[in-house]
Amino acid sequence: MNIHDFGTFDRDMILFGGVYSNRQALDALEQAATGYGIGPDAMICTGDLVAYCGDPVAVVDRAMELGFPVVAGNCEIQLAAGALGCGCGFEAGTACDILSRGWYAHASGALSSRHRDYFRACPDIGHFVHNGRRFAVIHGGVNDVARFIWSNAPDAIFDREIADLVAHLGPVDGVVAGHSGIAFTRQIGGVTWINAGVIGMPPNRGMPAVECVRLGRAGPEILPLSYDHHGARAAMMRAGLTQGYHEALVTGHWPNEDILPPDLRRDQSARG
Repeated sequence: MNIHDFGTFDRDMILFGGVYSNRQALDALEQAATGYGIGPDAMICTGDLVAYCGDPVAVVDRAMELGFPVVAGNCEIQLAAGALGCGCGFEAGTACDILSRGWYAHASGALSSRHRDYFRACPDIGHFVHNGRRFAVIHGGVNDVARFIWSNAPDAIFDREIADLVAHLGPVDGVVAGHSGIAFTRQIGGVTWINAGVIGMPPNRGMPAVECVRLGRAGPEILPLSYDHHGARAAMMRAGLTQGYHEALVTGHWPNEDILPPDLRRDQSARG
């Protein structure tokens, strides 16, 4: 297990994940952070820099230039290993599994050995101290990088993950995670669980804005992030990535909800 100390902070931070090869969203995030007076040294990514969208090389190059910490998501791990699939945790043969094959092949073919070496260096777990509180950073789960942990999961699931983190790190006051694509916060005993959401794809609520988290003295705040989603869609179309996620950037609805728990899916009227 590769564990890295991301430092100590006494100022606001930006927490985010899932850039998903969306260059326009990363540009907007950088601009928003600057507006809050937050530099790249106080930005932390929960992984999956590369996925659905059209600009994997531009996104990874910019991440390397900015130098913000990134924990290894399943996409970093799979691409670094030269694997044939994204390892996203989708069941074989489901629509999500089938839809993922196009973008993964595009990303894998575009990235260089330099990018893969960068992915290999990403830690499995990070940790940092913010205003005296100690936070762990993971992608999905501690022992399953592609584990989907939703806002409505039973407390026992969070308890198990926190216990696994404590076994590696010692006591923590908070956990920052990603992977599921929808930001949320939960208080589990004395531990604040923050899913920082993703900036590369909207959170399936019918609006193109994406989400990140600002961590300040008062705690975490989920922030909407508007960006040039039409430009991101055009980039996907130029790359031939037209399996449905390109429309999701504009409609704000995922092309498939297989991975979502039933009570987090859109209702029948919203399906139209």
